[in-house]
Amino acid sequence: MMRTPPRTLTIAGSDSGGCAGLQADLRTFFACGVHGTTAVTAVTVQNSLGVTGVHTIPPEVVAAQVESVVTDIGVQAAKTGMLATAEIIAAVAGACDRVGIGRAGDIPFVVDPVAASMHGDPLLHEAALDSYRTELFPRATLITPNLDEVRLFTGLDVTTRAQQRDAAKALFDHGPQWVLVKGGHLWGDPECLDLLYDGSEFTEFVGPRFDTEHTHGSGDTLASSITSALAKGADVVSAVRAGKAFIVESVRGAYPVGAGVGPVSPLWRLPDAAEFLTPGSITG
Repeated sequence: MMRTPPRTLTIAGSDSGGCAGLQADLRTFFACGVHGTTAVTAVTVQNSLGVTGVHTIPPEVVAAQVESVVTDIGVQAAKTGMLATAEIIAAVAGACDRVGIGRAGDIPFVVDPVAASMHGDPLLHEAALDSYRTELFPRATLITPNLDEVRLFTGLDVTTRAQQRDAAKALFDHGPQWVLVKGGHLWGDPECLDLLYDGSEFTEFVGPRFDTEHTHGSGDTLASSITSALAKGADVVSAVRAGKAFIVESVRGAYPVGAGVGPVSPLWRLPDAAEFLTPGSITG
């Protein structure tokens, strides 16, 4: 009998196209060697071209999923994705408190404040922005906003690396233990700088910028790979370093699906998947 691997939990929405959301989280968890569990917050009608519908799950059902998983299976780290409404955020915060997820407990908590799809489709109701600031950020071990989300939460329009530092400081004032301001949307920068801040020191994680449009699920993949490392016992700096290395290779291995934007790919981690990552290797 195999030894039980570390367990992780994603509290997130479903992407019917399989490129982002909890589907991206689960395949990243698998590629990182952890057992993934879920608390589904919403079902989206989505493909490579965009989101055409969102159906939210009742808040009490979301909370019940969290508690059911943690009290039986147990998790060593948890993350959020799309939460959609202030009511779901409040329910998640309460459930996390009851089972020890977050800074007041023993389970590291990564909050990826998903506010819109990569196509610009809204995934977060306006009233939920304040709930993130007051309910989840203070409970978070780490928050991982992109620059669009930075603007929504702080009002800062980041266009330079210096402004990334200002944004990290502004977000830290909302109470998380660590802030990671992602630089993938800093289009004028030839590299991708993700900036980690703990209230006193900055740590920079720099990676290449690839010439690809297929980046669907990149934020989910980064956050879930960081969560996986935390579940294995890594400290936050080491977990972010591992997550950065993972997302670089996942973007390098991105592939097209459908008529729109394809996903980044954790398949690079699987030794027998190399043939699928070689252009022109599949015919018929």
